[in-house]
Amino acid sequence: MDDFVNIIERLRAKDGCPWDREQTHLSLRPCMSEESAELLNAIRIYDKTGNAENMQEELGDILLQVVMHSVIAKEEGLFCLEDVINEVSEKMIHRHPHVFGDEHIIDGNQQLKRWEELKKEEKQGKEWVTTPLRDIPMELPALIRATKVCKKVQTVYQQEYDYVNEIDKLKDLSEQLSKTDPVTEKEQVENLMGEMLLTQCKIASLYRLTLEQELNDTIEEIIEKYEP
Repeated sequence: MDDFVNIIERLRAKDGCPWDREQTHLSLRPCMSEESAELLNAIRIYDKTGNAENMQEELGDILLQVVMHSVIAKEEGLFCLEDVINEVSEKMIHRHPHVFGDEHIIDGNQQLKRWEELKKEEKQGKEWVTTPLRDIPMELPALIRATKVCKKVQTVYQQEYDYVNEIDKLKDLSEQLSKTDPVTEKEQVENLMGEMLLTQCKIASLYRLTLEQELNDTIEEIIEKYEP
């Protein structure tokens, strides 16, 4: 790891690579987004073929982004890679008191609830934290963000979703949509479809599903059908 950090620092040096020297935290945002998508693709390839070569490569590219940001932050006098590793290590210990402490957890649901409680404790006093729902990044894909918002509404605001009610609501919205003219009532169609998507996200939150991934998997099935 030290050798890798030295490589990135060399690239960032005055006589290093012009492109690497120009990068900032903001300019690297598209890179992280693209590399994350490529890693997800590599995981799908591994699941389908059993070949992990591409996944190993893409994990390296994600690590590159982490180290690059850490090196830039060190140049700015903010933090270094060691600080990043120490903080996430402390976080994992703190959020698993049933493993590293003497707490007892019955099941996964109880662990998720405890995780949110501990996370809330950690964020107290942090100036960048606003409210639980607004703390969910706007940069997330809409379906992922919506599902996270729905989960947070359940855990933080104790708003329970009932599967049967949400399914009935989905049926009702679908029926309304079928009676709406997409040409003369375009705004109404958009509102109904938005409500349908949100309702599906509520259902997904109940089953801990990621609609973004489910939709991508279904898209792949369509592609496979026409381009086997």
